Amino acid sequence: MEAPTYTPASAPVPEGTVVIERASTPQDLGPKLNRTAADVVRFLMQQGEMVTATQSLTDEMIELFAAEIGADIRLVDPGEEQEVELQRQLGFDELFGEVPEDEAEPRPPVITVMGHVDHGKTKLLDRIRNTNVVEGEAGGITQHIGAYQVEKNGRRITFIDTPGHEAFTAMRARGAQATDIVVLVVAADDGVMPQTVEALDHARAANVPIVVAINKIDREEANPDRVKQQLSEHGLVPSEWGGDTEVVLVSALQGTGIDDLLETLLLVADVQEPPLVSTSKGRAAGIVLEANLDVGRGPVASVLVQRGTLKVGDPVVAGAAWGRVRALIDDRGNNVKSAGPSTPVQVLGLNEVADAGDRFVVAPDEKMARSAAETREHWQRVASLGREAAVTSGGAKLEDIFEQIQQGEVATLNLVLKADVTGSLEALTEALRKLERDDVKLSFVSRGVGGITKSDVQLAAASNATIIGFNVRPDRTAREMAAAEGVEIRTYEVIYQVLEDIENALVGMLEPEYEEVVTGEAEVREVFQVPRVGKVAGCYVTHGVITRNSKVRFLRDGTVIWKGTIQSLKRFKDDVREVQAGYECGVGLSDFQDLKQGDIIETYEEREIART
Repeated sequence: MEAPTYTPASAPVPEGTVVIERASTPQDLGPKLNRTAADVVRFLMQQGEMVTATQSLTDEMIELFAAEIGADIRLVDPGEEQEVELQRQLGFDELFGEVPEDEAEPRPPVITVMGHVDHGKTKLLDRIRNTNVVEGEAGGITQHIGAYQVEKNGRRITFIDTPGHEAFTAMRARGAQATDIVVLVVAADDGVMPQTVEALDHARAANVPIVVAINKIDREEANPDRVKQQLSEHGLVPSEWGGDTEVVLVSALQGTGIDDLLETLLLVADVQEPPLVSTSKGRAAGIVLEANLDVGRGPVASVLVQRGTLKVGDPVVAGAAWGRVRALIDDRGNNVKSAGPSTPVQVLGLNEVADAGDRFVVAPDEKMARSAAETREHWQRVASLGREAAVTSGGAKLEDIFEQIQQGEVATLNLVLKADVTGSLEALTEALRKLERDDVKLSFVSRGVGGITKSDVQLAAASNATIIGFNVRPDRTAREMAAAEGVEIRTYEVIYQVLEDIENALVGMLEPEYEEVVTGEAEVREVFQVPRVGKVAGCYVTHGVITRNSKVRFLRDGTVIWKGTIQSLKRFKDDVREVQAGYECGVGLSDFQDLKQGDIIETYEEREIART
């Protein structure tokens, strides 16, 4: 199912079309369509929908009634018209408009790296900036947007790394909207793949130049000429063949062709029309690339400054989040006092997690920032009423959905989604929506960032929902409550596994071979530096049994930050095989040194199960 097309409130309304806010009640809807609230309630009851005159209606209910009376309507989110006024007050037209000629100055080009999964996008960036991002990422797949700057010939270039899996379409599209040039990475041995074409479509939709990097030319089965032929078939004719597409042969593994690629990007940037300019003067504005909740630092937003200079102390607003910039951190982890055009930085100081893709601006003053954010938050809450209206206790859990389908019912699968960052949450939502069919609908009871909590389980129990956790885990209280309430919690680290499970459930093939059983939990109380060993966690076992060599997850504020094994386990100076709840111990982890007080070490085992 395609994602709904968004039409802003500021777009012209065709004559005869009635603008209706989502989550309207029959009392709101009736008069706008020259009917009474009783007319709306009566019709919906005839369709089997038991509603009251003051109950918020779903989009489907509103559209059903409009179709019945032959009315043309446009559904808008509550507060869209107010959003137009907010943008006027914040100066969006000026901040996101053309730069005055007398203020224009060259800016670094922003490059987005796209391509098929496992074609080496992150390895390529890894080679460019001489760091390693791939290690530790599930399946070697980049799960979040990252932005980095490098220097070549004394000039800066900004790179945006976008995830490779097809489900992250929304994130890739957002990257294309923020970019000047797209680097399309294609493996010399694999050639053009479906996600390569998908990335190409995004680049074309953004109307930006495309430079192709044919990677993995060091492999024996590499065939760059075949790749060039495939690219030509999709309209990307190499310049050496008389076309206008620059193609560079590279090997991210060996470092071959990296300098050629950077020089090509600068050359393509120099011939851009209009030229790549911005101004470092005035209030800053830009786009939120990613956001998450970090224990100890609070809400963190990764932003790309597109205009002006963002400074520590500035009052900023991004969607429904606002605050005074407490700190700016560059792509190398250094604190900086300001960031100019085309510079990616992490912003600390917001009051809540911003949404990836939101435009951010420095407000004229703190009062305006707070007012704009609170207004948006109010209307977002009103809009959520319409979504919640679709959630009924009659929805099915994941394990029961196929049975409802077999009985010929239109089944509704209720889900509570939790993820580690907003970009993952958005992409996962859009990917799941595409799985909807005529006989099964998905209803998102709740979506949020952070670990799975007791309140999530309570909500899932009340709405008969399944909890899906992406890169997050439930705490012990949530696990115990889920077991008592019969709430199913499924956790994943790679998005295609989520989609595979949901699809299998819809066709009656959901038969996982193993289930994870948490065997122990310990809290880090102290961190000790041991010569020739490294850091050791002084822990207190709060639940179960911690066993040496067992599989372990390292949690920080409910989010999985590392997985591995327990390398050493000690009671005082003695090596032990296990430590029971209520005792202290020293834990050494394999290949992990980022230990902090308050972190949770969770041990688990996988047991084979038989689903009946």
